[in-house]
Amino acid sequence: MPLQNRVTPTGEIIATPHRGMFTGNRGIIHDPATKTLLKKRWSSPAWIICLCEFRGWRRPVMARRSWTELFFLDEATAFAAGHRPCFFCRRDDANRFRAAWEKGNGASKVSAKTIDAELHRERLDRGKKRLHALPMPLAQLPDGAMVQQGEESFLTRKGRPLLWSPAGYTHAAHELANPMLLTPPSTLRALSAGYQPALHPTALD
Repeated sequence: MPLQNRVTPTGEIIATPHRGMFTGNRGIIHDPATKTLLKKRWSSPAWIICLCEFRGWRRPVMARRSWTELFFLDEATAFAAGHRPCFFCRRDDANRFRAAWEKGNGASKVSAKTIDAELHRERLDRGKKRLHALPMPLAQLPDGAMVQQGEESFLTRKGRPLLWSPAGYTHAAHELANPMLLTPPSTLRALSAGYQPALHPTALD
């Protein structure tokens, strides 16, 4: 049985055999004795995106009372859920993201704590995923932005929507009507300012 540790674009944590390209965490939200999630879905406002492999270190998943290992299909999925790159294992990416975040949001010399506080405000609405109105037509969204229509999540690439699933992306079977933005607005502005998220290979076919 797969563990409940895979994050969807809406921030929900599900059980699926598909591992994904990145790991990350929101603090300690599991019971190591049972390897199951607690009722809470975050214990820290620092929601980060980490490498699955770093310096040869290996962590037994949910095996101890340390941060809860979560997994993401790709970086766009993690961004949509409200995470940002880790400044420890992904320092270069995190610095590129911060520079684009500053440029896109008209800020300077922001700390990770400042970014976390803004993302926390943008990603949650009374404990649930906050959706935002599109600030521009769907076709003009930067690559890597994600939107929601009904129960389905979509990645935008080259102005077209791709349907998300735990296994990867497929072409949308229909045009989207009035989708809502999943990616936090400040992260969207970082994408517009030039940050290029790592996308799952199925988005690049």
